[in-house]
Order: sequence, then structure tokens, then C-alpha cells
Amino acid sequence: MRTNLVKIYEYIKSDYKRYGKNPRMLKIFLNVLFRKNHCFVFSFWLRLCYSKNIAVRIIARIMHKKYMKKYGLQILPETEIGYGLYIGHGFGTIINPAVKIGNNCNLSQFTTIGTNHNRGATIGDNVYIGPCVCIVEDVHIGNNASIGAGAVVVKDVPENATVAGVPAKVLNFNNPGRYVNNRWTVK
Repeated sequence: MRTNLVKIYEYIKSDYKRYGKNPRMLKIFLNVLFRKNHCFVFSFWLRLCYSKNIAVRIIARIMHKKYMKKYGLQILPETEIGYGLYIGHGFGTIINPAVKIGNNCNLSQFTTIGTNHNRGATIGDNVYIGPCVCIVEDVHIGNNASIGAGAVVVKDVPENATVAGVPAKVLNFNNPGRYVNNRWTVK
């Protein structure tokens, strides 16, 4: 998914806005330079890994690898991720590159989204994934879904549902996507 720097900048702005910040170029670069939020810094370098410019891509991959090891965030550049990625408390998060993540997704600490058969999960837009969640194989998580802490998701999650438990079960359809704040609107 190599793309030009203008489109990558839109992805970076969308990620920065999700942290409740004003997505201006100077503020973004100051945040990265002074590493004010390690989760956003990780996202910044991850997004630059998609660059068509080989020099930018090489530098980005080096920085991405550094932060991947430092924070235990294993999200590879091959992973398809929409606008507005928010990583909360990013430690110990592992995402298989076969996974497809929609717009405005919240990932919490110690989350694993994996597959053994190269058929990863598809996660919709405006989805909140709580801490210590495991999403296994090629399940579909609907738009505006919330997955509670410690859940093990082995079956599809319908749109607007809140699920929790082992295995995850639908608890309700009240107030969908309530934990997804500062959403980025795709133009």
C-alpha cells in the first residue's frame, strides 16, 4: 500500500486528532521530536513506512522497528489500517499483518489480533477494543462495536454491539461506539 506523502500526511493528521490534538504540521512534528506520546510516535513512523519515497521509507522502517521493540507494539507496515488509529497505553499489542482495520479504531494495551491461517480479522469503523482482548482468526467486527476487557472473540461481532467474556458474547446494543472519541471524518 505505498502512497504519496500528501495522503500519508492525511493519515498522520487523522491519528493525531484521535489523541484530542489539533492536527497542525508543526505540532505533529514537535510531538514526534520530543516523543510526548509514544503511541502516536509509533503510529507516525508506521504511517511513513507506506511512502513511495525510498529514502523516507528506509528511515521510517528503521524508526518503526526501534519503537516496535521498545514498546512491544507489533504492528507491521503490511497491516491495512484506516484513518484515525488510536493506540491507548500501547504496550504488548500484537496485530497480524493479515488483519484489516477500519477508520477510528481504538486499540488498548495487551491486545492480540491474530491468525494461524493468514485469514485475519476484519475490523469495522469506530470500534473500541479494550485491554487484554484476543481476536482469533477471520472474524468480522461490525462498525461501532465495543469489545470489553479480557474478551476472547472467536465469532463475528454485529454492528453496534458491546461484547465481553470468554468466549465473547453480546451484552447489549446500547450506546454503540461510546469510547471512540475525536473521530476523524473521511473526506
